Amino acid sequence: MKKISNYISFIMMSIAVISCMDYGAKDESDFNYSGGDGLFIVNEGNFMYGNASLSYYDINNKNVEAEVFVRANGIKLGDVAQSMTIHNGTSYIVVNNSGVIFTVDINTFKIIDIITGFTSPRYIHFVNDNKAYVTDLYSSTIYILNPKTKKISGSIPVVGHKTTERMVQSGKYIFTNCWSFDNQILVIDSEADKIVDSITVGIQPNSIVIDKNNKLWVLTDGGYQGNPYGHEIPSLFCINTSNLQIEKKFDFALNDSPSKLCINNSLDTLYFINQSIWKMGINATALPDIPVIPYKGTIYYGLAISPETSEIYLADAIDYVQNGKIYRYTAQSICIDTINAGVCPSYFCFKLK
Repeated sequence: MKKISNYISFIMMSIAVISCMDYGAKDESDFNYSGGDGLFIVNEGNFMYGNASLSYYDINNKNVEAEVFVRANGIKLGDVAQSMTIHNGTSYIVVNNSGVIFTVDINTFKIIDIITGFTSPRYIHFVNDNKAYVTDLYSSTIYILNPKTKKISGSIPVVGHKTTERMVQSGKYIFTNCWSFDNQILVIDSEADKIVDSITVGIQPNSIVIDKNNKLWVLTDGGYQGNPYGHEIPSLFCINTSNLQIEKKFDFALNDSPSKLCINNSLDTLYFINQSIWKMGINATALPDIPVIPYKGTIYYGLAISPETSEIYLADAIDYVQNGKIYRYTAQSICIDTINAGVCPSYFCFKLK
């Protein structure tokens, strides 16, 4: 009886969430991609249009399935799909403006749970099997999530900061960047679930990674002309995670707008977008001057490096209106496939055997 009651409660909650997000019912399709390696493409969609979607790319066969979430579940994904993470065989899709996280079967794309209670969730990071953190755009809170119960179990106040974004981990410490109108990297003790320190970097740190030497790399975009928080030269910082000291700082030109910092599978080479796509070794003494993928007069909107092969996946939003494209390159920057995506493809999540 308890299982039936819980199931009914889940269905009622799902209906309420679906109604709130104005999803339309669709015919459902059956999928089974339990075979080879795959890549989930998170298509952000347009703000307030509710046209976010999820695509799935079979890496070995080079086949792509569009709109797999709505086709598998009969409901739309929602408004502004932000990110996706796979943990213990389950995917967690964070839908920012809809304020939900869907847990989804990675082979059938069917909904397992719908997690609510967020204001404007951005990214999820799994501290361990019993705890995950969820950053948020507007709540000045980092949510603590229990992955087993799929419920919010607590929160970490982010006093004086409007938003938190991506997260990376070094030992028990979680580092997160305060991107919107801010210049801080916050340090969280994951055992105590509290902020214990912060690092001042440049204006608007938008992406972070950790390299093989346990150094934290932070990319800032410098704001923009007329930004109430300021406008400065964008920079790339290298930070020692042991003493939180900045060890290197590389400056871009004032009107550059670098973003989407990534790292390869051996954790020794950085990639980022700055109109073109750039590649930089972690021991470099200067920013690169020759791009690995030249700018082609379009909108490069997402970037990922395969953790298995170091292949480059580049998302092209084209004009933010029509369906975008994904370009797949070898680690040597040779284009080997062009993939159709949804509106504003922005985030990648690899499903590897």
